[in-house]
Amino acid sequence: MNSTDVIQPVQEIIANVRENKDKALHDYTLKFDKADITDLRVPVETIKESVNKISPKLRKALEDAAENVSKFHEAQIPSDWTMTVKEGVTAGQIIRPLKRVGCYIPGGRAAYPSSIIMTVIPAKIAGVKEIICCTPPDKDGNISDEILAAAYIAGATHIYKVGGAQAIAAMAYSTETIPSVDKIVGPGNIFVATAKKLVYGDVDIEFPAGPSEMLALVDETANPEYIATELLSQAEHDPNAATIMVSTSRKVAEETVDCVLEYLEEQERKEIIEESLNKYSHILVAENMQDAIDFTNAYAPEHLVIVTKDHYKTLESIDNAGSIFLGNLTPVAGGDYGSGTNHVLPTSGGARMYSGLSAESFLKKPTIQELSPEGVNNIKDMVINLAEAEGLYAHALSIRKRAEDLE
Repeated sequence: MNSTDVIQPVQEIIANVRENKDKALHDYTLKFDKADITDLRVPVETIKESVNKISPKLRKALEDAAENVSKFHEAQIPSDWTMTVKEGVTAGQIIRPLKRVGCYIPGGRAAYPSSIIMTVIPAKIAGVKEIICCTPPDKDGNISDEILAAAYIAGATHIYKVGGAQAIAAMAYSTETIPSVDKIVGPGNIFVATAKKLVYGDVDIEFPAGPSEMLALVDETANPEYIATELLSQAEHDPNAATIMVSTSRKVAEETVDCVLEYLEEQERKEIIEESLNKYSHILVAENMQDAIDFTNAYAPEHLVIVTKDHYKTLESIDNAGSIFLGNLTPVAGGDYGSGTNHVLPTSGGARMYSGLSAESFLKKPTIQELSPEGVNNIKDMVINLAEAEGLYAHALSIRKRAEDLE
């Protein structure tokens, strides 16, 4: 199934939510999640209490991850600045956060508290005042304590028990319960991704995204056992996940295949991994490193693992990747959960033009300018000549009048 297959049903869902609001959300939640929900919003007290219901081990992991992600994203916030473009002409840029954003948190095959950490915290760091989360409930109409605890630790404002394309429509256009937002972020299935594309323009989104993908760019220094775990870990996300290895060493490639087959037998999500590997996994051997790098840049992977003799040297030639993991000791899972970088990343070649989610994703950067009397005189002729050349004589008048009054 691809996005063209689901455009029509997603359009119908969006139209229904826009017209019938909470009633449509109730009906879709009953239809898709088998949950009969009367109150879509999770009470604040329930969210607070969830922190004490999870294991101390998980709570510490969430708090540690939140600390690292906060520290990394705080470094991304730019400052206001001004400069003198020409004598009397001052121009600059100011930084302002979005007012309200919506974070979509997937459900389905697994719970993803880490996605809350990765979406809510950058928005909070950016200064967004209202950060809402939508996530599908279980058949009893509940959200797991793991999800609620992560939302509390990250600093979400409200959580709503709704998933799928209907959640995206609600955050884009509002219902009686769910407010409209300025931007929607977060991963989701093909229906969610398609809905985000369709509402884009009425609200902002981070970028189009699809199933997870990973490419390992390696030479003879790579540890086949480690690379095998990378292939398996990304394949277990989804049957449509893509895992690729490009090696300049046939020996390493063959040994990696052997390790994948050996470790596969022990995996709890073996069926998902096997389907993914059979559909979208490739082990490629390149004649030389330049060919391997060229292929990598053309593919523009979401996750890029580089294990080469001098990975920083290799890195100099990499132009397109969502997030990059250097050396034998750096698994993608490190970035997925706690190195501090963000795991919401562009897929399907999107790394050619997009960067991963960041604190800057939630900022606006208005420009400012101010002219002094000297500045008016310094640019008046340029403005007048260009405006009149374009036939915009009132534009020319606006600065000519000021210049005449200054004489």
